[in-house]
Order: sequence, then C-alpha cells, then structure tokens
Amino acid sequence: MKVVILAGGAGTRLSEETATRPKPMIEIGHRPILWHIMRYYAHFGLRDFVICLGYRGEYIKRYFADTLAMADDLRIDFATHTIEQLETAREDWSVTLIDTGQTTQTAGRLERVRHLLGDETFLMTYGDGVSDVDLHRLLAFHRDQGRLATVTAVHPPARFGKLVIADSLVTDFQEKPQMSEGWINGGFFVLEPGVFDHIPGDVDWAREPLESLAEHGELSAYCHDGFWQCMDTMRDKVMLNTLWDDDAAPWKVWSS
Repeated sequence: MKVVILAGGAGTRLSEETATRPKPMIEIGHRPILWHIMRYYAHFGLRDFVICLGYRGEYIKRYFADTLAMADDLRIDFATHTIEQLETAREDWSVTLIDTGQTTQTAGRLERVRHLLGDETFLMTYGDGVSDVDLHRLLAFHRDQGRLATVTAVHPPARFGKLVIADSLVTDFQEKPQMSEGWINGGFFVLEPGVFDHIPGDVDWAREPLESLAEHGELSAYCHDGFWQCMDTMRDKVMLNTLWDDDAAPWKVWSS
C-alpha cells in the first residue's frame, strides 16, 4: 500500500528556515521531519512512499541520494587506494520522488502522481506534521466505513498556554496544550482511487475536493484524541525538538 506525502509547499510561515530548504527538511533531532513521518509509517509496515516535490525539491532528492550513497560503513585501504563498502542496516523503504511543480496546489500534486497509485487504497499526509495515531486502527476504520476517504480529525494545539484557576489562584499552567474541544483536519488520510473524481483541477485538497467528498457522503472522520502537531512556526520547531531531546516524542513508536 502506497503512502503519498505532500512535500512541495514553500512554507512561508517558517521563512527563517525555508529560505534555503523546503519545510519537510527542517530537522527534529538532526533528522528532517519528513524522515520522522516516513519512519512512523514504516513502523506500521507501510514502506512504499511517493513524495510530491515542488519548492526546492532538489534538496529532498539530494538528501535521499546522499542517504543511500552514505548508508554503508566504509573500509579505506590507503596502501592499495581502495574503498570497500561494509554491509550495514538501512531503511527498507521504496521512495519515489516526483516533481509536481513549484506552484502547484495540493490536490494538483496528488493528481500528478495518480498514475503511480493504481486502483488500490492508498494513504496520504502532509510533510510537516507528526502524530501518534494508530495507523492499523485508522485503516480498519476506513475499511469498516466503506467510503472513498477518511481524514484523521485531531484536536488542535492551543495557541496560548492554559491557566487553571481556582479561587483567584493559578493552580496549574499548561504550555500550549491540546484543546479538548473542536476538530480539525490532521492529515493522515486513507483514500480510494474514486477520490480523483472529486478533484476538479489544480486546487487546494482541503477545499473543493474534501468539500465535494463531504457533500456526497464519502468523507469519514477518524477522531484521534492523542498527540498531533504540525510544524508551522519556530515555536513549533523548538517544541518538537524539545520533545525529541527529552525522549518524550509521542510519535517515536519505533525502538531504534
């Protein structure tokens, strides 16, 4: 089952980082957030990736090419001027990198990789968000619902810290907690090929296509009460890195 990752946007709200590299290549713990997303899917046995490139897509191509080239350990013999590659463990992923245009919108990017997806169920997400959603349960839910599309609905993080007050006394302070009310589109979609009938052209996936699917009763919501966070601002980047450095990253479900 293929996983499509939308990784072509300019990430203008993080211009401090994205002036020289695409947003999915911003690092958490010395690895691009794109790697974290892929590693998460791979934990659930989903290792066949189609990455939709756009803004500075060559940066992502170079990353994967360099990763493959430098994955093995080396033995260098200066006397004979030879280099021997030593077999080492590496990711067992298949990664297809497709240039879908510099200014193409998200649904247009998906349309441009349609020929790679065949007639099977596939997954799709954005290249800037991590979560601890159980992908096995998500897939089971999608199959049980029998609709063309399932979106993972999440509680957005609060914009500001939360004060807990009792008798005019602050009894607790929670720094940017997850909200307990309201749901938003958190990505982590499961989709059937029929969703392409709801894409009218080069449009925003979150607008016309999802609106059309909802109007036709073909959009299910898998409600996830756990962790979800996108990297939209420097504050988000710092927070995600702090979680990683403290060994408290909820999306790190793999053992090594």
